[in-house]
Amino acid sequence: MAELQNAELPNQNLQTEKKNFGARYREFMDKPVTRDILPAFGLLLIIVLFSILTGGRIIQPFNLNLLLSQIYMLMIASTGVFLIMNMGCLDFSQGSMLGIASIVICYLSAYNIPLAILGGIATGAAIGAINGFFHVKRKIPSFIVTICTMYLFRGLCAYLTTNSPVYAVGNIYKYNTTPVKMTLTVVALLIVFLIYHFSKLSYTLKAIGAGETAARYAGIKVQKTKWLIYIVAGMITGFAAFINVIKVGSVTSTGGNMLETEILIALVLGGMPISGGPMVRFPNIIIGVLTYKFLSTGLNMMGLTTQTQQLIEGIVFVIVVALFSDRKSIQVIK
Repeated sequence: MAELQNAELPNQNLQTEKKNFGARYREFMDKPVTRDILPAFGLLLIIVLFSILTGGRIIQPFNLNLLLSQIYMLMIASTGVFLIMNMGCLDFSQGSMLGIASIVICYLSAYNIPLAILGGIATGAAIGAINGFFHVKRKIPSFIVTICTMYLFRGLCAYLTTNSPVYAVGNIYKYNTTPVKMTLTVVALLIVFLIYHFSKLSYTLKAIGAGETAARYAGIKVQKTKWLIYIVAGMITGFAAFINVIKVGSVTSTGGNMLETEILIALVLGGMPISGGPMVRFPNIIIGVLTYKFLSTGLNMMGLTTQTQQLIEGIVFVIVVALFSDRKSIQVIK
């Protein structure tokens, strides 16, 4: 009997050691400084890695300028989804939303550029209001609602471009310059940043993400806030559609295709917890978009096939989700 007990001791010690390691790991990952440093370290690692693998080509001025030209639209659109994910919600309709808003901008650009921008913003707001209505009023989970509207507006986009692409006014290309696109991107990010940090918005959205019931007891109008944020996110994506139009000059049935996937991957790579809540940081947007674009551009410059690139990006995405997901609240994605 004593020999049997002695034989079980190593197993018990091993189990105890595993539990202690798991507790220390969770404590380390839950520290705010860890969540702030790791995404930035990941971005730096990707830049250094692909600088070596591409022989320094990825950081050459021409390639950097080309990479930045792909960032502006994604950066702006990610800002709206960032607000939504703060609340523990998701939005898969961003790509089709951008496509429809781009079509409206192309039509209205023949009359007036400012009118076209306002038309894109209004279109995004309308689609965001639809998403918010079904999620808030009809109590349908956000990912189900936005998947449905994704297919709905993707079909509408295909219908409107059946005969031919929808073209913008010919001189819209004059706005396709780095100073214009960078200025619009910085202004959009700065406005959201100031409102997010110097009002109650940050506290409100994080409280909803942490728990809607507690947020209601704290006096937050949860349903009204969620609906409003979906509208605001739609407006931001509608504005991002203008960047898309001045870059390509027209819209086809594939306009904005896979944008929602790119946004989700970018935000998660930036350290954004999918379930939202108090661990959210505004730099998740900037670091995540830069990381995603350096990763995808680096893989492309290495001459890998599309399938291989997707495989590698998927592996990286899963690893980052495993690192930054909050296992205690992951079940409350709304």
